[in-house]
Amino acid sequence: MKLSAPVYHLKRKAKLLSRAENIPLHQALDRIARQHGFAGWSLLAAKMSAAVPAEKLFARLAPGDLLLVGARPGQGKTLMSLELAVQAMKAGSRGVFFTLEYTEKDILDRFRAIGAERADFAGLFEFDSSDALSSDYIVERLATAPRGTLVVVDYLQLLDQKRANPELMIQVQALQSFARDRGLIFVFISQIDRSYDPSKKPCPDLEDVRLPNPLDLSLFSKTCFLNNGAIHFRAAS
Repeated sequence: MKLSAPVYHLKRKAKLLSRAENIPLHQALDRIARQHGFAGWSLLAAKMSAAVPAEKLFARLAPGDLLLVGARPGQGKTLMSLELAVQAMKAGSRGVFFTLEYTEKDILDRFRAIGAERADFAGLFEFDSSDALSSDYIVERLATAPRGTLVVVDYLQLLDQKRANPELMIQVQALQSFARDRGLIFVFISQIDRSYDPSKKPCPDLEDVRLPNPLDLSLFSKTCFLNNGAIHFRAAS
């Protein structure tokens, strides 16, 4: 679907609308998206990221991979991650979605937004929104997960919120070892620091990942950053 203006122009228009009508920015973004035939802004952003569709991105993943998907809000990172889970399930593998951000209904709505139905993957998809989210919890829940299972963690920084949990570095190291031992694929959705300026850099990168506490980002074997319809994918050398 062709837009009437570049994504960054539409985003600027939404900001003006937000100020003019005193409504939250996310509502203004969704309104602009609906004017262009999309159900919401995240879907518009995801559809405009067609340079590397989820099908091609999934083909670049392998058992044992840790993929970091980073973007500012409203750029389609959740939809992209869910699409990767769908691609895994189309290949006969399982998809697991851990989140504290969304309800199960939210995820079902997003399935429909990307043209999929959960019923099409009966027995292959699992949704988990437990407050106990941590590396230990994830490892326990996936103790019997078969090789090739694609696991989405929404989002990376949530692992770092409870003082009772191990340090973020220790948790990601544990999940890296677990992924390699069991042949699982982990997709970590990540927040981007507010200091990121798209006018200076068209797409965020590892330097822009929001990290309240230290984390060796080389633990991720692959990265995918989204902004204004562009996707930058990189595999660790």
